[in-house]
Amino acid sequence: MKKSPASRDPSSTSPDSHPRASAEVELKLLASPAAIERIRAATVITQHARNRGVVRRLEAVYYDTPDRTLSRHRSSLRVRRNGTRYVQTLKIDCAKQSPFVRQQWETPVDTQVPDLTRLPAKINAFLSKLDKSGLTPVFATKIRRQARRLTFNGSEIEIAFDEGMVEVGERQEPLAEIELELKAGEASVLYDVGIQLLDVAPFRINTLSKADQGYSLAFDAVPQATKAEDSNINAKLCVDDAIAMLMSAGQRHLLANQAIVEDGRDPEGVHQTRVALRRLRTVCSLLRKEVPTPAFHAFGCEAKWLMQVLGPARDWDVFVTTTLARLEEACASDVDFTGLRRAAEPHRIASYTVLREALMDPRYTRFQLSLRRWIERRNWRTEVPSQALETLTEPVSALAGRVLTRLHCKALREGAHFERLRIEERHDLRITLKKLRYAAEFFLPIFARHPSAKYYVAQLSKLQDALGHANDSAAMRSLLVSLTEQAEVTPDVHRAVGALIGWSVRDRLAVAKSLRRHWRKFKIAREFWRD
Repeated sequence: MKKSPASRDPSSTSPDSHPRASAEVELKLLASPAAIERIRAATVITQHARNRGVVRRLEAVYYDTPDRTLSRHRSSLRVRRNGTRYVQTLKIDCAKQSPFVRQQWETPVDTQVPDLTRLPAKINAFLSKLDKSGLTPVFATKIRRQARRLTFNGSEIEIAFDEGMVEVGERQEPLAEIELELKAGEASVLYDVGIQLLDVAPFRINTLSKADQGYSLAFDAVPQATKAEDSNINAKLCVDDAIAMLMSAGQRHLLANQAIVEDGRDPEGVHQTRVALRRLRTVCSLLRKEVPTPAFHAFGCEAKWLMQVLGPARDWDVFVTTTLARLEEACASDVDFTGLRRAAEPHRIASYTVLREALMDPRYTRFQLSLRRWIERRNWRTEVPSQALETLTEPVSALAGRVLTRLHCKALREGAHFERLRIEERHDLRITLKKLRYAAEFFLPIFARHPSAKYYVAQLSKLQDALGHANDSAAMRSLLVSLTEQAEVTPDVHRAVGALIGWSVRDRLAVAKSLRRHWRKFKIAREFWRD
């Protein structure tokens, strides 16, 4: 395992030299004031601290172009004043790496104005496009930082308690967080410390940087939903590497959408979080048959728990923002759905309240920290029976072939009498097809040269989407029961419910025809992994 390089002192960099990139491994925590005080006195800190703590006042100005090039690329450029020194820092998210890692470049500058000439010209494709004269201040931060160095299990960690403000003109917003940053050693130790702190007081992982909070204040920016990244599994990898990459990708997708779920203004956040959890559960389900470690079962159960919490929020989102909108368009002005939408809104709000409580539950935080530590240490190597160790050294293509064949055959078996399937049997088939689709997408780069690969995935996706549409109709009926059981339901709401039920029956009949067509096309699609 690679060790994280210790952070370098920016003052040691010559103004005429370009700084080298360093990987910033950082865990940011949010907690109540009472919890923060308990964490300050935690045994894991007091017993492993190398000093009594240093207090610094840090003032930083963040810059961007008028069209927010840096923000759009999930990057930030700041100049921070620490005493009489100015340090310029460019931070860039590391795609396909740990969600807690960013690349950064630090160099001294003469004033609180950035100097791009002191940064490497080719560190990122967009850097050369930045208009040096167009960089302008966007917001500022003023922080009081109390930092202590810890030596824990051979690694060095800095724990910093930050309190202060982000400022945009005369507007201000408080900042308060705890930062755990790896200075030297193994990244997994960072999550060891985090888990021990969680035993002392509750907190949640903060997925927003200070830059994110600054942009939010400056532009009322809503966190953006993130889709799953394309798989980068390739035929040169062994199964051991593929496990780390697949599990890490699932966690990145999940954490990338946490803030937008907490914000609650964009339903896509809940949708993408459910997708992330389904993909993570699929990886656990597929791999535990090949690499029988109990951790796959444990992480799969935690993902299932969170999916169940997300379910009602997603159902009400679809109902309010999609189903009613489609029906309004179909019915034109014949039926007024305003009352039905108003009756549904309290249910939707209540489901989001339950969801936010789950994200603040220490159970969720422990799940994230334990998963990251497990991935960093590749603990599956020591958890599997000795006879399964050989599987870890196999080419990932061998694993892909077995997994895809097993799921494909299962899907054909479950859908053998497709037109006569009962509702529960069709649901089971839908779940199998979903796993097959995700597995095919995971391993697709291995078979990228096979012309039939993309066609197979496309047909599979169309079939799964059609089955999902039918499932949405079933979910809608259960929501209507909840609405009509309310004490006061107006005649207009009853009329809208009747229109919705009639429309869904018609829609279901139309979907049934397309389902048969999609099933036939899927059955004859070439099994690309056998080519």
